[in-house]
Amino acid sequence: MGNSDTKLNFRKAVIQLTTKTQPVEASDDAFWDQFWASAISVQDVFALVPAAEIRAVREESPSNLATLCFKAVERLVQCVDSGCPSEKERQIVMNCTRLLTRILPYIFEDADWRGFFWSTIPGASRGGCLDEDVDEHEARPLAESLLLAIADLLFCPDFTVQSHKKNSTDPAEEIRSMDSCEYIWEAGVGFAQSPPLNYVHDLNRTELLKLLLTCFSEAMYLPPSSESKVINPWVAFFCSAENRHTLPLFTSLLNVVCGYDPVGYGIPYNHLLFSDSREQLVEQALQILVVSLEHEAGSAASAALQALDASASTTAEEEEEKGPAGPENLFVNYLSRIHREEDFGFILRGLTQLLNNPLVQTYLPRSTKKIHFHQELLILFWKFCDFNKKFLFFVLKSSDVLEMLVPILFYLNDARADQSRVGLVHIGVFILLLLSGERNFGVRLNKPYTLRVPMDIPVFTGTHADLLIVIFHKVITSGHQRLHPLFDCLLTIIVNISPYLKSLSMVAANKLLHLLEAFSTAWFLLSAPQHHHLVFFLLEVFNNIIQYQFDGNSNLVYAIIRKRTVFHQLANLPTDEASIQNALQKKKSGISRVNSADGEAMEDSRPAAPAEPGTLKASLEATPGIDKITEKSQVSKDGTMVTVPHSPQSPCDSSAINGASDTESNSERDPEAYRSRSHTSRSRMSSVSSVSVWSASPDWLLSWKTRLPLQTIMRLLQVLVPQVEKICIDKGLTDESEILQFLQHGTLVGLLPVPHPILIRKYQANAGTAMWFRTYMWGVIYLRNVDPPIWYDTDIRLFEIQRI
Repeated sequence: MGNSDTKLNFRKAVIQLTTKTQPVEASDDAFWDQFWASAISVQDVFALVPAAEIRAVREESPSNLATLCFKAVERLVQCVDSGCPSEKERQIVMNCTRLLTRILPYIFEDADWRGFFWSTIPGASRGGCLDEDVDEHEARPLAESLLLAIADLLFCPDFTVQSHKKNSTDPAEEIRSMDSCEYIWEAGVGFAQSPPLNYVHDLNRTELLKLLLTCFSEAMYLPPSSESKVINPWVAFFCSAENRHTLPLFTSLLNVVCGYDPVGYGIPYNHLLFSDSREQLVEQALQILVVSLEHEAGSAASAALQALDASASTTAEEEEEKGPAGPENLFVNYLSRIHREEDFGFILRGLTQLLNNPLVQTYLPRSTKKIHFHQELLILFWKFCDFNKKFLFFVLKSSDVLEMLVPILFYLNDARADQSRVGLVHIGVFILLLLSGERNFGVRLNKPYTLRVPMDIPVFTGTHADLLIVIFHKVITSGHQRLHPLFDCLLTIIVNISPYLKSLSMVAANKLLHLLEAFSTAWFLLSAPQHHHLVFFLLEVFNNIIQYQFDGNSNLVYAIIRKRTVFHQLANLPTDEASIQNALQKKKSGISRVNSADGEAMEDSRPAAPAEPGTLKASLEATPGIDKITEKSQVSKDGTMVTVPHSPQSPCDSSAINGASDTESNSERDPEAYRSRSHTSRSRMSSVSSVSVWSASPDWLLSWKTRLPLQTIMRLLQVLVPQVEKICIDKGLTDESEILQFLQHGTLVGLLPVPHPILIRKYQANAGTAMWFRTYMWGVIYLRNVDPPIWYDTDIRLFEIQRI
């Protein structure tokens, strides 16, 4: 009964706030205390403070909304100063936290209100306390007071951390004098002791982190911009030296994520018997980490990262031209400075264990807990590899990288037909592109693959490279049409690893030949100005393997001989106008999905399913073309990489790439919403329309046909085809195993053209991919936070939420 009275009183206070025409004085404590005096759950706060009423107060009684925000922050600061000794004060903290989590999105969605938290409040000192007699120049913006209060509360003894002091210690003194590095939440990087698990502390931390994430979410209410200097002021301040808890907080968040074991003691169905407070904390910690680690080109963190990279040397004049650096993001700084092998081992083990969790097979169906935050884990792994090159080299120096590869390939295969998971496929491909730029990745792929999880791919015996090729073939031939812009990325990865692949299986070799067959049909080559690039990539793969790994690749050589007509047709592609028109009339609706002879899928596997009708998805920004996100490097004789200067591209080629690289097909967007998007979207629209009026011409076709790298393959066919035919006739062979045996012992030494230099396309960070990552990351966070639905039905502008 008491609980319903509490809700009633809270609801009355909300109604009073929305109906009062006169501003309520900030000094009227009796009125304001109604909002945080009694325990109200987060679900009740969201139900009892409807969106329409928050907007009504914002429009009709702005001073009341401003005072409510100010009083809630003031109470949080007061509770920090007292050290939260009593249950009542802890309850006030939770209520203020829940109320601010509810209200902040409605402050952010109105451009006129967005600066409110950054305006100085009379009486808020830089020291953190709120005092009437403070000089205005010394005043601290409300946002800063709120962020510092959250940081202090995350290390508040007996509220979010275990107290180390005796009972006689004054709580206010303890929170002021504490060294929060002694109170890190979990053992791991920089901290050896594992504090005892405390269910209540975990729940309190989770709610505070939810409020912090809501503060950071102002980015969702700004339209997408390719400006690299757009700095989120909330993140910039929280991760700056102004926050005395940055180091312990960064390590706490990281250790909580990487130290989490969802399976626990492995008791079947334990997740159905006990609620896991740690899982909610891990999700929030992970989301705070990926948002905080947004690295901006104009910040001091950028300078620190460049200083770590020995190859980046800039003059003082160049530094001045860049303009003033923003506050240093200490989270990025700490991440880039992790260097101990045991820390790298702890991080990599934690991430691989969690990413492999959904792949774990058990005899009892659904008996083990499955985590759902794999997208955030992939973003975190990406940021680690991008900001800490020593971590990237640690990952690649042993076969542990395969523990990352298998779950990524599993997600690519599983999500390929589901348009609501297009972003998941993209992040997986970007990570593999980043890894493929390093020689060690290609070498590691030669390790034999043993079946760990059923996937709807053909059964094969081979290496991890075979698994990668078979799954890429699946994504290309039976993926959702919105994955077409990724084709050049997928093939670039195969090109990068191809010089190191010692022995492809027959299944993988046939898949590569099937792709060439599909991409080299005349109608496909002539239907878009960038389609021939896919053929160039595949020919480069074959040339790399023939020139550098011929000995172990009899399966691929045999597949090339069997499909030799494909290469002859390419070499003899007609270039006259009549043939072009004739080929275009035969144009089909998509890539050849037949003749693939997929073979039998693995036992117990389930086919990749399209999205369920009604599923929500967040729109994505365009991804730049492969030429914009990679930089060519040539491998010299001593194994070092030498950057190859960019060759100028023809105008039709570059416009084609930009158009084709849009991950969001324009027809899917709401026309009105699409028109109101930023300049970026408009320019993208024009590039797409310029592609649609393009048509193939004899000159265009000749310009690239003459450059097709067919010499090595034609020479191989010229030498081997007569030999194979002679053996078949002489010995009456019909069994391919004997032909393979002959090819295994054959050699082309001295018969092939001089080996070409190995060309690797390394991922290159740029403003386009930074914007894509920002929209993808916030889209994931929006869709994953449904209880409570923090941002639901607010005016998000960074992306659009669409129902399938």
